[in-house]
Amino acid sequence: MTGNGRRPRRERGQVAIEYLGFIPLLLLVGLCAIQLGIAAYTVNQAGTAARVAARTAGQDEPEAGSPEQAGSNAISGWLADGLSWSSSGGGNDVTYTADVDIPSVIPGLSSLGTATRSSTMPRD
Repeated sequence: MTGNGRRPRRERGQVAIEYLGFIPLLLLVGLCAIQLGIAAYTVNQAGTAARVAARTAGQDEPEAGSPEQAGSNAISGWLADGLSWSSSGGGNDVTYTADVDIPSVIPGLSSLGTATRSSTMPRD
């Protein structure tokens, strides 16, 4: 600063340039936070789908429909497209495993893997 309280001309706009350089980093951190939330939500939805499918398979009611369809209907439609199933059961219980693709919001990444959850329910 000069003696009269004014900044020299060459420092004008320096803060704006630093701010513009910091914006991409802030956007990346924000996208990563959103991605973490979507991944956690996908894991939760996979657990819901597995529980509903196992519960439906454990009931001996034909009007309940297929367990896979019940599990798909129980989760968000935009996640149900990436849903796959495996089941096992014998004796008094049935187990369903739901695999849901984790969608990506970060540009350049197509998928971040799958969220896998299993549920076992007794047969009626």
